Amino acid sequence: MTVRAFVLIETQLGNAGNVAKEIRSMPGFIAAHDVTGPYDVIAQAEAESVDELGRMVIGRLQLVEGIRKTLTCPILDLEG
Repeated sequence: MTVRAFVLIETQLGNAGNVAKEIRSMPGFIAAHDVTGPYDVIAQAEAESVDELGRMVIGRLQLVEGIRKTLTCPILDLEG
C-alpha cells in the first residue's frame, strides 16, 4: 500500500525557491511548488508506509536548510 501526503512548509524569508528545488531532488518527494499564503512551499510525498513517511519528513525534509516548520497532511481515499 502506498501512502501519499501533502507537506505544507513554512520557510525562512527568501528561501522558498531553494527549499522547493532541494525537495524535488529528494527520493520519495514527487513534487514541490512555491506557493503564496500562510505556507511557502507545498510538497507531495509517497512512501510504502506511514512510518516511512514519518522518517522521510522528520529524518530528511526537516533537515533542509531554510525550513522553519512543516505540516504533513496524509491523503485519504474514502471512496476506495
